[in-house]
Amino acid sequence: RLRDPSVTPYFSTAQRGEYWVLYNYIMAERKFHCWESITYTSHADYTFLDNLVPLLDRWQGPVSLALYTPGTDFENTLKTIKYLRDCTTPLVTELVTFHFYFPARHTPKNVPKPSELFRTPTNCKSPTNCSILPPWANITASSTYKSQKKLLYPVNVGRNIARQTALTHYILASDIELYPSPGVITDFLDMVQRQEAPLRHKKPKVFPLSIFEVESNMNLPGDKTELVAMLKNGSAIPFHKKVCAGCHNVPKSKEWMKQEVKPGLHVFHIGKRLGYFVHWEPIYIGTHQDPYYDERLSWEGKSDKMTQGYTLCVLDYEFQILDNAFLVHKPGIKTLKKDHARAV
Repeated sequence: RLRDPSVTPYFSTAQRGEYWVLYNYIMAERKFHCWESITYTSHADYTFLDNLVPLLDRWQGPVSLALYTPGTDFENTLKTIKYLRDCTTPLVTELVTFHFYFPARHTPKNVPKPSELFRTPTNCKSPTNCSILPPWANITASSTYKSQKKLLYPVNVGRNIARQTALTHYILASDIELYPSPGVITDFLDMVQRQEAPLRHKKPKVFPLSIFEVESNMNLPGDKTELVAMLKNGSAIPFHKKVCAGCHNVPKSKEWMKQEVKPGLHVFHIGKRLGYFVHWEPIYIGTHQDPYYDERLSWEGKSDKMTQGYTLCVLDYEFQILDNAFLVHKPGIKTLKKDHARAV
């Protein structure tokens, strides 16, 4: 069922378990009807907001972003968003809605009303030549309030907040460091209108995007043809190949790479989360009807998407893998690093 197109987003404050949530705290200026686009939904803290501009550059559509802002991280998050809105692309103001959440025991000292935010401009000479460094330039993860207080990162609370507040029928629930291939929104909606055979199946369905990593000195591939060339010369690899290959091993991935590239978007293969792919953690375009993530699980505890994947499996979802759409992680190949605290 489509989302009600008459619903207008509004700011609200509510408790969600042990967390306070400021829903629609900073709203995008542009509003979309439920059928007009796809919403990219994600979670982060302010140290990851350097990803927002390259993400928007490729996505060009609405973004719903839940930010974890305990204690003094709240003020630093506001400063970072202000910088992004004043000093980078106008797409931040146009397309991104920010939601803040924090534990009740770590409430910020001052929580301004939305109407009180951003009254004075950042000291910017121009959108492309700011006279100050971005707030994340000299920040390390260990210097945040969250780290100093040894708080866990409630990743699935953020995922669910961002999903629930999306206004479009279709949603791409992803991680902010994963950048989509250009043109996904238009091509996907065209595919939905065509209603080819797989889309008419009665079983519930989601549409996974294959994920890749590229070397830190490489430009992001603009389309699948460029991506395949990078895979062949070794400057790109499948996501988490050196960390957890089974977690993102997509059914028929070799055939996907060899398939002739045709215009538009189509369902390449219907996969299942069974056998060799039992630990597959697909990131996909879905809808508001899909199961939510288990909010008892934290990022530090690992496997935070596994219960959601298991639920999709039990409900007999079809994973309708898309042929020409993909995600690329922020440049830099990930390698396995031991983390004693997280292992415990």
